[in-house]
Amino acid sequence: MPKLVNYEERRRELALAAWRVIRRDGVEGASVREVAREAGLSTGSLRHYFRSQPELLTFAMRHVMERVERRAAGVPRPAEPLEAAKVVLAELLPLDEERRAENEVWVAFVARAMVDAPLAALRDEAYDRLRGACARWITELRPAGADEERVLETERLFGLIDGLAVHAAMRPGLATPDLLSAVLENHLEQLVQAKPTGTAGEP
Repeated sequence: MPKLVNYEERRRELALAAWRVIRRDGVEGASVREVAREAGLSTGSLRHYFRSQPELLTFAMRHVMERVERRAAGVPRPAEPLEAAKVVLAELLPLDEERRAENEVWVAFVARAMVDAPLAALRDEAYDRLRGACARWITELRPAGADEERVLETERLFGLIDGLAVHAAMRPGLATPDLLSAVLENHLEQLVQAKPTGTAGEP
């Protein structure tokens, strides 16, 4: 009796095959033919799941976003806000092989998004979600801060996380997991310890 294949599970497996090709050959090398070869399928079989390279790449990029969000949402959170922020936000940094693979693929997609409208839309969606998450953490960590201060601190935290991820992809030998963790934790601790410039809504 032939083995039944879960359609969505196979699509996720093919997305991972695309990631492997992208890490090795770049986004330009992730053709339908090359990804099919990486997955051990014929080109015709892969087209049963993805009709074109743009469809495959869009799914593979969204798969990065979904995996990161699921992991961050599922990590056990300490009760104390500062410790919770450290644990959750660390899930967004490439601190192990799984996250390093996601990060390298994500950076490759972001570069491709400069000339690819569907990928650019996904990039913007992901960055809007990250900025929103940063805003929520700033509100929780600095509840007495003025509105303007919260906006600035949100952008600073957003830029820190994104910048660390890019540095890790570009110079992994220098931007080590220990260094990334230390920079994030130091920033969050200073954020909590700093005296608020005012209360929300004050001029």
